[in-house]
Amino acid sequence: MTWTEVPVDTGPAAGAVLLSGIPGSGKSTVAAALAARFAASAHIEVDALQGLIVNGGRWPSPERDEEADRQIFLRARNACLLADSFVAAGFLPVIDDVVVRRAHLDFYRRRIAVGPLHCVVLAPGAAKAGERNLARDKTLTTDWSFLDTAMRAELAGEAIWIDNGELTVAETVDAVLAATGLPAP
Repeated sequence: MTWTEVPVDTGPAAGAVLLSGIPGSGKSTVAAALAARFAASAHIEVDALQGLIVNGGRWPSPERDEEADRQIFLRARNACLLADSFVAAGFLPVIDDVVVRRAHLDFYRRRIAVGPLHCVVLAPGAAKAGERNLARDKTLTTDWSFLDTAMRAELAGEAIWIDNGELTVAETVDAVLAATGLPAP
């Protein structure tokens, strides 16, 4: 048997989805379920990209930390590179990341080069996200509920907002598909 190089890029996907929200909003769960609806898709979990750093990694914190802020943009850049690669190869990428600031969202918009970027914010409210955080296996050491107010101030009118506080995962995915106009599988 001989190996030959085969083309990787088969034609672009319909774009990419950036799914944001505060911790506990359902980003990772909804992103995985959304990606599962498509025949060719990828779930890019930005926390997993941060986890690739073996030494020197700095997770975001409420205190001012320039290195952690730099790494927020590093992982966003890597998510964009992966997303562009997947789009070019015909896979719809769904990126999940906590995007609070307009500069962070604008960074994604500038860096995604292939196809449209559909920006969606899951907004169940701080109280509901807090309840979800308490019920999940992933333990947070910081209360991030204050990000809800910051996100609403910074990103008002800049993305598709979905209140998924009382929606199931499937209903939330349906709402994302309806709001983005992505071809329903």
